[in-house]
Amino acid sequence: MRYLIPALLASAALAGCAAPGARESGPTAAANAAPVSVGIIAFNDFHGNIEPPRQAVPAPGAGGERVRVPAGGVAYLGSAIARLRAANPNNVVVAAGDMIGASPLSSAIFLDEPTILAMNLIGVDLNAVGNHEFDRGRAELLRMQKGGCAKNTLREPCQLDPDFPGARFKFLAANVVTESGETLFPGYSIRSFGKGRGEVKIGFIGMTLKEAATMVTPAGVAGLSFRDEAETVNALIPRLKAEGADAIVVLIHQGVSIKVPYDDKSCEGIDGDLLPILARLDPAVDLVVSGHTHNAYICDYGRIDASRPFLVTSAGRYGTMLTDIRLTIDPVAGRVVSKIADPVIVQSESYVGASGPVEPTDLYPRFEREPKVAALVDRYVAASAPLASRMVGRLTGNALRAKNESGEQVLGDLVADAHLAATRADGAGGARIAFTNGSGVRADIVPGADGAVTFGQIFAAQPFGNNLVVKSFTGRQIKALLEQQFASGTNTVTDPNMLMPSAGFRYSYDLRRPAGQRILEATLDGAPIEDGKTYRVAMNSFLASGGDNFTIFREGTDQIGGLQDIDALEAYLASVGQLVPPVADRIRNLDPKPPAVPED
Repeated sequence: MRYLIPALLASAALAGCAAPGARESGPTAAANAAPVSVGIIAFNDFHGNIEPPRQAVPAPGAGGERVRVPAGGVAYLGSAIARLRAANPNNVVVAAGDMIGASPLSSAIFLDEPTILAMNLIGVDLNAVGNHEFDRGRAELLRMQKGGCAKNTLREPCQLDPDFPGARFKFLAANVVTESGETLFPGYSIRSFGKGRGEVKIGFIGMTLKEAATMVTPAGVAGLSFRDEAETVNALIPRLKAEGADAIVVLIHQGVSIKVPYDDKSCEGIDGDLLPILARLDPAVDLVVSGHTHNAYICDYGRIDASRPFLVTSAGRYGTMLTDIRLTIDPVAGRVVSKIADPVIVQSESYVGASGPVEPTDLYPRFEREPKVAALVDRYVAASAPLASRMVGRLTGNALRAKNESGEQVLGDLVADAHLAATRADGAGGARIAFTNGSGVRADIVPGADGAVTFGQIFAAQPFGNNLVVKSFTGRQIKALLEQQFASGTNTVTDPNMLMPSAGFRYSYDLRRPAGQRILEATLDGAPIEDGKTYRVAMNSFLASGGDNFTIFREGTDQIGGLQDIDALEAYLASVGQLVPPVADRIRNLDPKPPAVPED
C-alpha cells in the first residue's frame, strides 16, 4: 500500500470543511467531559544499543554537583517505559528516528532484527524514520517494517529468528517521497484516548531531516526525495484537524544544540538546524519530539516565539534517557490546555569507562531488566559473543572520539592510518593520503588491562561496513574538499564535520577567513600540497559517493576498490605487537575553541 503525498492531502476544500464528530458544547457536555491527560513517552537515536552502551548521564547530585549515572540497555529501557505506562492508562510510546543503523555488533550483525524485536516487546507505537534507517537501503528498511527474510545485503537475514515479523509499530515518513510521488511510509497516525464525550485524538506526524540523502550512501536512497519539513507539517495539519485531531505532535529526526544541561528548561543558548524549521511551523503544533543531534533537552519554544508555544524535546541517545511528556486536552474545546515534560534517566548497571568506574546511585530511580526483553537480548548477545570477544590487537592507551580544539580525534586519526596502511600498495595505484569522516567513528576504543582490543570494540567504532576506495585528486581538489568540512551535511562552521587525515598529512585552518580561503599550510610529508599535482587518496565508500555532502570526493578519477574498513582496522591493529595511539596534532585551528569534554 502507498500513501498520498502531504501536498495533495491539504486541498482548499478539505481545509474549509468542518471537522467530523465536532464536540458538543454547553454545560451538560462540559460536566461529562473532564480534561484528559495523555502520557507521551519519547526517545530517539537508539542506534541498536540493545546492551548497556557504557554511557553515563551527568545528573544533578546532592549539593549542586553533577553525578555520573550509568544508563541504557534495552531491557532497562523496557522496564522504565513500563513504569511510566503504569502511571497513566492513556499513553503512547514514540521514537524520533535512528532506532536502527550505526549499531553495536550484537544488533548489527543480525541486521538490527533484535532491536526491532525488542521494541515490539516493549510496545513502541510509532517511529519517525531517521537517516540511519536508510543505511542498508530502501528494500531492507521496508523489510524492517513488513518482516520476512529477503536478503537485501551481504549479511544473512533471520539467523536466529526464521520468522522475523518486522516492526509491529508504525514507521512514519511524511516527507520521504518515492518516484511515483507517494510517501515511502505513512506520513501520520491518529491515536484516540478516553471514551465517549471524553475522547480525545492526537495526530502524530513523522519525518526525517531533509538532508538525509547527503548522510547515507546515495545508492541507499536512490529514487527517493526528501521534502521540506515545515512545509510538509503545515500541509498535513488541515487533514489531521478534519479527522478530529485535538492535538498535533511532530516526530522529527532533526535537532538542536543547547548550552544549558538537559534538566534546565530555559532554552538558553539554543542553536542548530531544527530552529529554522520550528520558526515556520504552524502554531497549531503542540509538541515537537526531536533527535539527530544526540543532545538531551526540554525547551518551551514559547520563550523564543510566543505565537508558537509548543514544547521541543529530545532524550539524548542510545536509550540512556526518556522524555516523560503529559498533554492535558480539553475534549469539549478540542485543544491542549497543559503541556509538561520531564527527563527520565534509564539508570542501569555499573561499568568501567575511560574516566574510571561508574556506579548506580540511589539519587535516581533504579530499573530492573524487563524479563522478556532481557531474554531476547541475552540470546542475541550469546550468539554474537564468540565474534565480539575475539582479540584483534593491543593498544598502549585509549583511542577516543573526543575532539580537541581543532576538531581532531585520536580514534579518527587511528582509523585513517589503518585505511592508508591497507591501500598503500607499491606502484602508481597506491594511496599516499587517507581521510575518514569523524562523524563515522561511533564508539571509543578503551583497551583492557593488558591492552587487548576486541573485534566487538572495533566494530562499535566502525559499524557501517563500508569498503575502501582509492581515487586520484589534484592538490586543488584536496583543498576544496577540506573547505567542505565547514559546510558538510547539516553542520555549520561552529561545529564542522571534520575529516581525519592519515599520518604525514597536515594542515591549518582559520574560520575567520572567507569561505573558500580557510585552508592553510596543507603539507604531505613536510612538502606543500601543489594545486596542479595529482595525489592518490583513500576513503571509505560512503565518502567516495559524496556522503556527508563531501561532493568533491565524487570528482576523483582512476578509482580502485578495496577491502572493508573494519577489516583494514583489524589488520592494522594486528600488524604491530602493541600499537601506540596517534597524537592528534595533524590539524591546527588558528582560531581555536575551548577543548571538547571527553565522553564515556
